[in-house]
Amino acid sequence: MNNNIAAPTDEGQSAKKRKAVAYWLLAGVAMVLIQTLLGGITRLTGSGLSIAEWKPILGVFPPMNDHDWNAAFELYKQKAAGQFVYQNSDYTLSDFKAIYFWEWTHREWARVALSGVFLFGFAYFLIKKYFEKWMINPLILLFVLGALQGAVGWIMVASGLNPEDTHVNHIKLAMHFMFALVLLCYTLWFALKLLIPEHKRVINKNLHSLTVVSLVLLTIQLVYGTFMAGLKAAPAAPTWPSVNGVYVPTDLSHFGGQIFSGIHLFTDQPIAVHFIHRTLAYLLFCVIVFWCVQSLKAARQSQCILLRKAAFTTLGITLLQILLGIFTVLNANLMTQNKFGRFELLAELHQMVAIFLLISLVVNVYILKKR
Repeated sequence: MNNNIAAPTDEGQSAKKRKAVAYWLLAGVAMVLIQTLLGGITRLTGSGLSIAEWKPILGVFPPMNDHDWNAAFELYKQKAAGQFVYQNSDYTLSDFKAIYFWEWTHREWARVALSGVFLFGFAYFLIKKYFEKWMINPLILLFVLGALQGAVGWIMVASGLNPEDTHVNHIKLAMHFMFALVLLCYTLWFALKLLIPEHKRVINKNLHSLTVVSLVLLTIQLVYGTFMAGLKAAPAAPTWPSVNGVYVPTDLSHFGGQIFSGIHLFTDQPIAVHFIHRTLAYLLFCVIVFWCVQSLKAARQSQCILLRKAAFTTLGITLLQILLGIFTVLNANLMTQNKFGRFELLAELHQMVAIFLLISLVVNVYILKKR
């Protein structure tokens, strides 16, 4: 992407326009963040299968009368038969309305808030000629990513609409979550290009590479965190620092009467997924501590206040994330079905801070340049 655009006649006016576009993009980042948190609440309350059909336009409105509510409830019983029969067979219409609320809110935020802000903002800035030529293709890609996220979301929901499963497939859940984070990071990167001038960035090839390594580790960790959520693996080992009394679980191939082998051992076995998630957390913590030490040295040498702030911020977020992970595990036995209690609150905070850590590392990758 070419940043060497010819300067306009009125440089001050051009800078003002770029800043306005950047704030619009940051508003989009905040809205994607809220959307992922709503998705977390939807998952934790078991609400994701309550709307058993995909109506991008007509689905804007919830059931408006008793007849429509009963029809939606019957459709849920038929399409999400596995969840209803094995988990929610005692549900009344009032119970159904409670889980319907969260799934509808999750979808509605994506439809109205995200689409509205992005589409109307795009139209406004286009008419006012705030966009420079190089911005158009990235903006088109931004809309494509948003549309793909909606499609992947329905693929995820459809994976749980059958007579056997009580929840969506955890791998498709991870795909949906990671697509959301790709959209968030892409939008954030676009905004950073408009907000942070080149002279405020720091050239440090080694530190840039170390930041990328941290970001890759965190990405893998986020995938395994989603596996943890989808498999409900936290209660499989509600202890810390040991994993049910040991530090390295043995006989991982057997769990709950099932035998796991091959790739399924590392993606489908709750204890194995739990152990990998913890181990990645320790590794990521060590890498980030080392990164922070190196960043502070580089900040002193370059007299870059921005990098110094980024180092302390990243370390603080990482420490908070570790603590939330520990408390979430220790409260895993309090996990409830379709209710939002202490464990669910901790799990949601754990997810939120993980996204903040992701944002922090993306900002750091941008601040640091190879050359």
